[in-house]
Amino acid sequence: MPQLLIGAHAFFGEAGALLFLWVLVELLNPSPERLRRARIVSMLGAFFLVAAWIVGGYYYVEFYGALVKPVIKGGPMPWAHSIVTETKEHVFLFLPFLAFLATGMISSVGQQLAENRRLRIALITLCGLIVLFAFAMAALGVTISSGFRSALESLVSSPVVGSVTL
Repeated sequence: MPQLLIGAHAFFGEAGALLFLWVLVELLNPSPERLRRARIVSMLGAFFLVAAWIVGGYYYVEFYGALVKPVIKGGPMPWAHSIVTETKEHVFLFLPFLAFLATGMISSVGQQLAENRRLRIALITLCGLIVLFAFAMAALGVTISSGFRSALESLVSSPVVGSVTL
């Protein structure tokens, strides 16, 4: 079950990132059709980021805190939790809100984006930040997983545990 949750969490997060990359591209040269697509895709992207939030939160509460965190903190890379997980938790909390902001802006000021270059650049920047932060979350997740794997490897190779068949 934990692996399924981790996979779903990563899938939803990265799909959300790719959808906001699509939105960013649609906003580069807005037309009524491209703005319509951007609105629909941003709603879908926000949904995926919220889904990643919910699945990740469930995994954290049910498995990570009790099972994974102590292993990482006791291994050779305790900073993988102390720094990386804490950073990921706090940055990730903002992603759905940024996605809702971008979606709301597209829905409310969409028609102005073709004429107002500064507004369009601001929204493109916001979408770019969503993409950047979401992909950074993936990199942080890989680091956390590496911390867990290195802790398990050091446990298995220790002289005390190494002689016991696991």
